[in-house]
Amino acid sequence: MQKIFLARQPIVDRRENLLAFELLFRSANSEAAEVVDGTHATAQVMVNAFEEMGIADVLGAHKGFVNLDADLLHSDLIELLPRKQVVIELLETITIDAAIITRCHELKAKGFSLALDDVVGLSDEIKPLLSVVEVVKLDLMQIDSAQLPGLVRELKQYPVKLLAEKVEDREQARRCLEMGFDMFQGYYFARPEILSGKRTNPSQMVLLRILALMLSDADNSEIEEAFKEHAELAYNLMRMVNSVGTGLGTKISSVKHGLVVMGRQPLQRWVQLLLYASNKVQGKVSPLMQLAATRGKFMELVAQQERPHDSDYADRAFMVGMMSLLDTLIGESLAEIMSRISLHEEVENALLKRSGDMGELLTLCESLETDDMVGLQEKLSTHSKLGVNELNNAQLKALSWANEITNW
Repeated sequence: MQKIFLARQPIVDRRENLLAFELLFRSANSEAAEVVDGTHATAQVMVNAFEEMGIADVLGAHKGFVNLDADLLHSDLIELLPRKQVVIELLETITIDAAIITRCHELKAKGFSLALDDVVGLSDEIKPLLSVVEVVKLDLMQIDSAQLPGLVRELKQYPVKLLAEKVEDREQARRCLEMGFDMFQGYYFARPEILSGKRTNPSQMVLLRILALMLSDADNSEIEEAFKEHAELAYNLMRMVNSVGTGLGTKISSVKHGLVVMGRQPLQRWVQLLLYASNKVQGKVSPLMQLAATRGKFMELVAQQERPHDSDYADRAFMVGMMSLLDTLIGESLAEIMSRISLHEEVENALLKRSGDMGELLTLCESLETDDMVGLQEKLSTHSKLGVNELNNAQLKALSWANEITNW
């Protein structure tokens, strides 16, 4: 049976709230882990993935963009995909003819949403599709930056939403925002922007101080007192914990209760998550929070696979994943942030130097996020207990868990 990697790239709106994901299916059969191709392989992967891999849990309440070639577009198999949960993305390799246009109208009538991939110009060939598709994706790497504003203005005359693909940094995102793009795809939101004199969110600083207490030998009473001084944070912590559940069959009524019933280590995890929730908009999902949660859980699960009898190692792996994006969240370098928290040496080396086993796990996680399949396979070759199946199981569980805990 063909081995498959699943990659998931976030798509956000103009306010950087999470809207959807593009699902990328990669073959592990070749050295370069090339894209799965051909009707049989694509149908097998996409249709079965929603059942066997639990893709619905991976997407949560969000839609998933999936790439289809011409053969699969005409196949009856496509109608097995959950039409309310997927957006059919027409690959740029498709030759647009009367049959394709007719099929797109049929699929739209059956409740599917469609997107046009990698548009580089407003050709006569694609114009008939602009009344059918909902989203037009522009690959910023393929379009001359001087030509982009004009193309955006032309496309704005049609009833479509414009999605900027391969957004590399925040400056590029800002330019696209000014041009009028509606959606953005890429990990630009996870890239740190270190600004001198940036005003730090006060609640984040309080949570870092509380986290430092929890990592030290401070008494529980000191931790309780720190939360009492900031009642809103204590309330949000309890709300987050209770909305997801502790698995203990009881609701946590206070920080003191949580420390007694759950213990310091589990509660510490929720404090780390709460750091990312400090800028959260009610009813919206922060892509940075979800990415951090996914990293933390993924690294924990892989660590458990590699060292099944070392729970401390798994706890440290979770922390590395969660804290690896604090520079982006807070706007300070990780070195500055780490200077205020006393961390285990292994955790600090992984975060600052990407060194040691933990650093290797973090880079493996980053390769999977960014669809770096060559780098991923190289790193997998050094992990004897981690094959494609173990990797996918860990990733799917992590993605599902992140969906659950970020929707409070």
